[in-house]
Amino acid sequence: MTYRWQLAESDPALVGRLTAELRLSPLLARCLANRGLTEVGVAKDFLQPRLARLNDPFELPNMTAAVERLWRAHPSRHGQAEPLVIFGDYDVDGVTATALLTEVLSRLGWIVHAYLPHRLDEGYGLSQEGIENCLLQRPVSLLLAVDCGSNAVDSVTWLRGRGVDVIILDHHQVANPPPPALALVNPRVGRPASEGASSVEACATADGCELSAVGLAFKLAHALVKSGRERGLAGAAALDLREWLDLVALGTIADLVPLTGENRILVSAGLTRLDATRRPGLRALKEVAQVGPVADGYAVGFQLAPRLNAAGRLESATDALRLLLTDDADEAARIAGALDGRNRERQAIERGIADAVLRQVRAKFNASADYVIVEGEAEWHIGVVGIVASRVQREFYRPALIMGGDGAHWRGSGRSVEGFDLAAALRECADLLARHGGHAMAAGVTVRPENLGALRTRLNEYARQAMSAEQLQPRLRLDAEVSLAELTLERITELESLKPTGQGNPPVQVMVRGVGLNGPIKWMGREQQHARFSVKAGPTQAGVLWWNCADKARPAALFDLACAPQINEFNGRRSVELKVLDWRPVA
Repeated sequence: MTYRWQLAESDPALVGRLTAELRLSPLLARCLANRGLTEVGVAKDFLQPRLARLNDPFELPNMTAAVERLWRAHPSRHGQAEPLVIFGDYDVDGVTATALLTEVLSRLGWIVHAYLPHRLDEGYGLSQEGIENCLLQRPVSLLLAVDCGSNAVDSVTWLRGRGVDVIILDHHQVANPPPPALALVNPRVGRPASEGASSVEACATADGCELSAVGLAFKLAHALVKSGRERGLAGAAALDLREWLDLVALGTIADLVPLTGENRILVSAGLTRLDATRRPGLRALKEVAQVGPVADGYAVGFQLAPRLNAAGRLESATDALRLLLTDDADEAARIAGALDGRNRERQAIERGIADAVLRQVRAKFNASADYVIVEGEAEWHIGVVGIVASRVQREFYRPALIMGGDGAHWRGSGRSVEGFDLAAALRECADLLARHGGHAMAAGVTVRPENLGALRTRLNEYARQAMSAEQLQPRLRLDAEVSLAELTLERITELESLKPTGQGNPPVQVMVRGVGLNGPIKWMGREQQHARFSVKAGPTQAGVLWWNCADKARPAALFDLACAPQINEFNGRRSVELKVLDWRPVA
């Protein structure tokens, strides 16, 4: 894959001001400017995230209506509680949000029951099958849909017709017209029509627009505690919501929302909480996943989250929810072990399908014509097609939609590339789809298999109008050009103040010109697919790590290096290590 190297441009005067007033290195100041943090106060707040800077939860659309309806179900209102069901989702974000609200509302006195849909039997979101099964188990008059519901117009209408009030707490794109919920707490909803604005309008700049479902759950919990203290509820006065920040960090990182604004504050505090978590379930999960005493974004995203996700991907996410809620260490160990085993099963299924899909695509891929990749087979497991879509997207750098069989309809997941709104593209194909929804970068569909070819054609026609050929070549964003001598332990340690990094706040990536190999290449890995070597520029040398490079051309003579600087800790020794992103011959 050929990258387009793009060196970020920053105003030297602005970088100088950040350097002087915040006493930073020019490199860190430039990285802050590249992230849009150009005001001294804003940059300082970013480097020092504090919970006290969270926004008032009642600023979210319809939060007041949701809280008022929940209080009407509280036993303090009439002396008898009105039971409610939390209808969640089966991914990590949905499960952590469900766990958080189940615990907080129960602690505050509500009678709460949780329900997670079965991926294979009931499908995604607030489906008709899911809510019917939910109400068969436990008839209620109040349902709180979490991490789903913003597109469930028919389901919410059906519930209202049966006397069930629905509160939706969600961050996905909203149907137009929106579902007729009693309260739709979704940051993408604009001001009410009575205030002179459309009832549904996308918010483009507010921090709340990027909150995960578990982030929204934390905001709802905050609103309930805040109003509970005003009402004199003793339980609210004693409740410390920081106890649930470990769950917030888990769900937020796993859902790949931008780690900026309020998300950065919540995840920074949540990772610290996760390190010392008192939850038997998370302690057991960390043990089976071999996560060290300090959990970072990598540990959450690649070790903990996949194991929590494994249950919902293959069957039901109920075990993941039980793991988060249990107070019993023995039960936690049993469930964590089972989830670990299920994750290995998921990996094996995923590898088989990914190999089949990639062979299929490689055999017919036309780079100049195929702007969107759409594939499906009846035997592909619908629980892993989203992961496979991500692999296809990474290899070919095209929006990819992969579907598996599910009776008369196939269900699938899509992953997009920068600049292509997959959810908007699917709306243009709505007549071919039974269901669809999601984000610009990730979406889900349900389609009849006979419509697969027409869907592929339509999406490609849309993409050719919406995208340029240049957009199908991935950009490699570089924060700065530096000399090898600048990449010292002190400088890289300073750059770690940008953590937690992730979506919306990527790790620092730099370009070093004119380096040369300094000794032999050492190959590593089961298939000798990774390499470790040293580079040199003048008297300075540094260790280099290059993942999955066995089939790539190797640099010779002098070359420019695009890399992510990091610190390698081994046997108590710390050294500079450069993770290779790309290289090119010196011009």
